[in-house]
Order: sequence, then C-alpha cells, then structure tokens
Amino acid sequence: MKKVVNDHKIRDYDKVLDKDFGAPGTYKRAVAEERAYAFYSGQILRETRKEEKITQSELASKIGTTKSYISKIENGIMVPSVSTFYRIINALGHQVEITKGH
Repeated sequence: MKKVVNDHKIRDYDKVLDKDFGAPGTYKRAVAEERAYAFYSGQILRETRKEEKITQSELASKIGTTKSYISKIENGIMVPSVSTFYRIINALGHQVEITKGH
C-alpha cells in the first residue's frame, strides 16, 4: 500500500477527482459524489444532534424510527428521504432555509 504524505504542494483537486473518480457527469464520479454528500450530510446531522444533547434513541423516538436507522444516516450508509430529513431537522429544533446562491 502506498503511503500518502502531505508534501504541502497546492493541487487542482478537480484534476485529482477526475483521476480518481472520472470526469464530472460519469457514473463513477456521480457515485463518489453521492457517497460524499451522504457522508457529509450525516456528519452535519450528528453534530447538530450532539449540540442539542439528544441521543440517537431519543431522536429516533421523536420521528418514529429506530436508533439503528439514525446511526446509518449519521454514518452516511443511508440517505433519508426528504420528508424524513425535515422531520429530523425539526425534531432537533432547527429549520432548513433555502437561499439563492451567487
């Protein structure tokens, strides 16, 4: 296995992603991006839940699901439906706000 060392060189990470996962729009790249979004979203939900001092079990109970399901979402294994995502956010005492980008 090749050891990865940070040599502190600035890189074009689009080229790195292209090399590792294919060009944008390819199936392999789309799968990698979906996995990354699932992981990132799960991390956001986990941090929010911890900030609100709610256990996975408590959150699951509030939205009518299982602790196992919450764990899978937080670990990026499962992606909740949009309605479940909103129920989680609401149960954590937060809201989703959509704003226009640049």
